[in-house]
Amino acid sequence: MMTLKRLVGSSIVLAMLVILLGAYTRLTDAGLGCPDWPGCYGFLKVPEQAHHIEQAEALYPERPVESHKAWNEMIHRYFAGTLGLLILAIFLFSLKQKRLLLPSLLLGLVIFQAALGMWTVTLALHPVVVMGHLLGGFTLLSLLALYWWQLQPAPLIAVKQSLKLLFWPVLLVLAAQIALGGWTAANYAALACIQLPVCEAGWASQLNFDEAFSLHLGYDNYEYGVMSQSARATVHVMHRVGAVITLLVVAAYAIALWRNSSGLIKNLAVAVLALLLLQFSLGLANVVLHLPLANAVAHNFVAANLVMCLVVIGYQLHRNKESAYA
Repeated sequence: MMTLKRLVGSSIVLAMLVILLGAYTRLTDAGLGCPDWPGCYGFLKVPEQAHHIEQAEALYPERPVESHKAWNEMIHRYFAGTLGLLILAIFLFSLKQKRLLLPSLLLGLVIFQAALGMWTVTLALHPVVVMGHLLGGFTLLSLLALYWWQLQPAPLIAVKQSLKLLFWPVLLVLAAQIALGGWTAANYAALACIQLPVCEAGWASQLNFDEAFSLHLGYDNYEYGVMSQSARATVHVMHRVGAVITLLVVAAYAIALWRNSSGLIKNLAVAVLALLLLQFSLGLANVVLHLPLANAVAHNFVAANLVMCLVVIGYQLHRNKESAYA
């Protein structure tokens, strides 16, 4: 059991690192740093010698080798591949136990994540795929944390039934906002509005929902986005509106948990509230400071941890029928 716990704990740390690297890769415009998958210009690592670069550029003449971007992408792939192997090991260790639901979900999800990583390249950064890849990474981290807690001996915690029921709509609000954030990033709309509190003057008359939430099928390349400025501004505005709604909903729920629980759930509620306020502040800083790289990566990482903490709270609330009532 200790070996499995350590394996899951190591996987959580590695999943966090993969999320950080993924955000860094996307924000440095390195998502197509290697135009093929799983290798890079036909090599297992980034071509660096002159004759290898010449060979690579002959194979992909439309995309000259940019070593820094290619290394960003390949390092992310190496770490993601290692995470996949760890999750496979978790599944194999878990075969000895009777419950295989979460290990099976983890294995299936990491395989799907690998497929999304491939499609990110082969479909040239299609926004749906990029957003799905982001959501898949956050889900993977949350499931790993959920499994880690399942392996821990923990006392039952009594809470109000209403707090247990409210968990699902609160999680849905947070998930929708993160999806909006992923859609904003995938369509290069993070700087479509650079004024507060909503957008530039006249924004309300320029909203373009039809294009903003279109799948935009049929393009050969989605790098740097294919939406018009009005559509990008619409996506950005909706993400800002969603941020305010999420702040109010999740904060109210965290405060209710803090007031009506004790021990672990009370501490997790404080963590959720702190992460939520930090996330909102990072979002404001992204606008005011025009998307500085470190701030934008942190915005992505804090969102992942916010989801993880809320999912762990949900597990603690639902882990036993007797714990559902005060």
